[in-house]
Amino acid sequence: MFAALGAYVTEADQIAHDLRRPGQPVYEEILRHFGREILSADATIDRKKLADAAFGTLERPSNRVQELNAIVHPAVAQAQGKWMADIAREHPEAIVMVEAALIFEANLQSQFGRILVVTCPLEIRIQRWMSSHQVDEATARKELERRMAAQWPEEKKVSAANYLIDNSGTQAETERQVRGVFRELTASQ
Repeated sequence: MFAALGAYVTEADQIAHDLRRPGQPVYEEILRHFGREILSADATIDRKKLADAAFGTLERPSNRVQELNAIVHPAVAQAQGKWMADIAREHPEAIVMVEAALIFEANLQSQFGRILVVTCPLEIRIQRWMSSHQVDEATARKELERRMAAQWPEEKKVSAANYLIDNSGTQAETERQVRGVFRELTASQ
């Protein structure tokens, strides 16, 4: 929605995905720590296998998330910093945004002039996860709780944010909030 209004937007997950490709230093470092068991047949990192190695499973609990984050977060921060600097050189008045779930957890908030948190109740997240991943409620709940356990509590993120968007309503309601935040950002330049 912000991109449609003219903001430059990238996703930290996509940056991390690109850095985990074969031949990249992050790829090699992840293999060094987590082993070749996390690879798919085509030698790419299997995200589910890596998540299971880092977060664990019900059968084999693990808590290696910090180890994985120590490999990935610095490289993502460097890549997104370069991306932001490149845009700033070309378009000094641009609104530049990085979509990332772990800004606070990676201690990257100082990289950004403002922080926007998008939120909605857990039950809505579960329903959306079920729909987008075609899984049952128990599976969706377990996965979301696993992911949320590796993040700051939502209340803490909300209190640290400059802007908050409540994404629990309709798309039109969310778009109205996005337009309001975008107006504030462009007015404050």
